[in-house]
Order: sequence, then structure tokens, then C-alpha cells
Amino acid sequence: MGRLQDKVALITGGGAGIGRATATLFAREGARVSVVDWDRAAGEETAAIIRAAGGQALFVPTDVTEAEQVEDAVQATVRAFGALHVLHNNAGGSSKRDSRVTEAPVEEFWAKMKVDLFGTWLGCRYGIPQIIASGGGSVINMTSIFALIGTHRKDAYTAAKGAISALTRSMAVEYAAEKVRVNAIAPGATATARVLKLIAEDGVTARSADNQLFGLVQPKDVAHAALFLASDESRSTTGHILSVDGGLTIS
Repeated sequence: MGRLQDKVALITGGGAGIGRATATLFAREGARVSVVDWDRAAGEETAAIIRAAGGQALFVPTDVTEAEQVEDAVQATVRAFGALHVLHNNAGGSSKRDSRVTEAPVEEFWAKMKVDLFGTWLGCRYGIPQIIASGGGSVINMTSIFALIGTHRKDAYTAAKGAISALTRSMAVEYAAEKVRVNAIAPGATATARVLKLIAEDGVTARSADNQLFGLVQPKDVAHAALFLASDESRSTTGHILSVDGGLTIS
């Protein structure tokens, strides 16, 4: 029996990278997976990969910055699978437009806040009541190693991810009595297509990757951390920020 047998999981940003690695791993471990992404082709491809391997998957096209769309995605998941046990707020990411607070475009700050922080907040707003109704479960947010250490020219992204870390701890306290544990993962530079492009264009990300003792993190490594937090093996873990950073924070 898989570690997520009979669980229902919703994963935002599930069309590619860490999201796809997590969605396919969760499905192999027995979960019914709702793949949520703004990119229809990528999201449908992830769902098709899961179904081709014998798993159950639903794709819901969603912009995580739009409250009505996030609520609809949660409702579609519950209609299709009858419950919700795991919410993985994975959508988000940095960009080369980010910089120092005195130099970054104002619109870049709000873009990071809207996708990373507000998208996570909306996922929790609509997902947590369904997890409670399903008897409890796990919320897994995505912060960043940049929210835990000082870095250069990432002030908007760092602010958004730092807020996600704080929100994670706050919600862990708020919803413990209702059997909802809330944790977050803080990846280092990870070998996704988006990050590999940033490494080629952005010296900050490249230096971060160079300082990771084990090199670039692989998407499957982050997915396995999410699997632990999604499974009942983490039933005594809440309010925790789990670093998966190739040793960056101790290098």
C-alpha cells in the first residue's frame, strides 16, 4: 500500500518542475491528484502522465491569484474525488527582474506578493475548510532558502517567501485543534527548466547553486520532502520549515 493511499491531494503549479515531480510521486504513492496550473498544456500533460501510469488525476486550469478560480479548483477537486486531505501550494517563483529594494520595479514587488504570497493565502483560505471536513490532513507551502538567509538582488521574492514562512507558522497554531498540520519546504536552487534559465541569466541564482554542497537540488528531492509532509509519517510535525538546499545554509 502506498504512503498516500486513499488520500486526495491538490497541487498548484503542478504542470512542470517541482509540481510535476510531486504530482507524479503522490500518484505513485496512491493519492488521487488534482493538478492545478495556469498553463493548460503543461497541466494536462502532467495529468495524462499520471493516468498513463495507472493513477487518478484531474487537471483544473487556474490562476492562483484569482480568488474565484482558486475556490472553483478546490470545489472541482472535492466533486471529482470526494474529499481533500493534502494541499500543496507550490505555484510561484523568482525572476531576473527582481533586485535591491531601491532598484526593483514596484510592479515586480506586487507580482511576487500576488503569485507567491496571495496565491498561497487563497489556497489555504479555500482548501483548509475542505481538509477539515475530510477529517484533517496536511498543508504544504513553498517558501525558499532565500527567506532563511541573506542574499543579493532578490528583495521582492525574499519578502514574499519570508511572509509565507511566517504565515505557515501562524496557521499551524490556528488549525492544530482541527487536525490540520501546516508546514513549508524551503528549496535551494533546483534543476527545473525555469531555474536553469535563471542560472544562465542571473548571477545571484548561479552563485547560490555553486555554494550548494551537493550541487543543484533535483525536483524529485523536493517531491520526496513533500511526500513526507503529506503522509501520516509527519503527523507530529507542524509549523516546520524544511530546507532542501543541497547544504547551502551550512556552506
